[in-house]
Amino acid sequence: MAETSTRRITPPLPKSTHHRDRASGALPTTRARRRYWIILGVLITMAAGFGFGLLAWDNPMPLGSAGFWRIAEMRGTSVVLMLVVAICQAMATVSFQTATNNRIITPSIMGFESLYIAVQTGAVFFLGAAGVSAVQGVPQFIIQIVLMVGLSMALYGWLLSGKYGNLQIMLLIGIVIGGGLGSISVFMQRLLTPSEFDVLTARLFGSISNADISYLPIAIPLCVGAGVLLLLNSKRLNIIALGQDTTTNLGLNHRFEVMRVLFLVSILMATSTALVGPMTFLGFLVATLAYQLADSYDHRYVFPVAVLIGFVVLAGAYFIMKNLFYAQGVVSIIIEVVGGVVFLFFILRKGRL
Repeated sequence: MAETSTRRITPPLPKSTHHRDRASGALPTTRARRRYWIILGVLITMAAGFGFGLLAWDNPMPLGSAGFWRIAEMRGTSVVLMLVVAICQAMATVSFQTATNNRIITPSIMGFESLYIAVQTGAVFFLGAAGVSAVQGVPQFIIQIVLMVGLSMALYGWLLSGKYGNLQIMLLIGIVIGGGLGSISVFMQRLLTPSEFDVLTARLFGSISNADISYLPIAIPLCVGAGVLLLLNSKRLNIIALGQDTTTNLGLNHRFEVMRVLFLVSILMATSTALVGPMTFLGFLVATLAYQLADSYDHRYVFPVAVLIGFVVLAGAYFIMKNLFYAQGVVSIIIEVVGGVVFLFFILRKGRL
């Protein structure tokens, strides 16, 4: 009896629900998972709304009639183009920032857009105003993509495969090449007549109207193929984001993995730039918002959010500017201004990057 009376009775621990929610993973808590799927659902709804609005708004034919769908089919080309550009810019920028381990640079730093501007300017400089049509067409579209991918792969292969291969030096030389091409383009532009310069300027602003429908059978397979490969390599991208030493310790060849990612990035960027022209800050804007909204390191969750944000930004801007302000030609300029402001805002908040 004495033994029983002196035994300590340990009170039961209070039940806690917090520890059941904690786990290691891309979305570690129930709240994080719920927040992610709600954001994804909102973005899907907005994308569907803007996409349907571009097809149906101000359509003179009754909804559901044959005439309505005929007009919607004609407008659908622009929607498909926006989706292609959104996939290219979003996935290329997120992957490039992961490979370079830097969230304030974009693939444009490698000179894709400078090469596009140099090709367009050179065509007008040597062939006159007719040069604009000389660089249009499926063969010219393929040549531009091959030139951009070839230039970038030569740069990657040269600077990353050597004994002293260094990613930072590669980026620096990419900036120098881009600056050099830009200077040559400016020099040629100053020698153009006002009419030739006016024709050229319309081509140098990124715009959906620059694209030709005949480019889509080539652009869509390139975009889908590179995008699917990047999505399938999401787990490897998660490891690459940890840095070279950690990647090597986990058994991956860091240089080979980075080269493979940069090759796919160059295909996406070359396709987007040759299709609609330069869009310098669209990728940065989309990637930065995707990191904030997805709130996860896992690329399986970041990629869908980034693509949806890219489509919502493009489709929303075109829908508003076309139907409310009748100024769809300035969409890319507004996106660049907003993207530039966001870029400066995050540069000033270095502690969050």
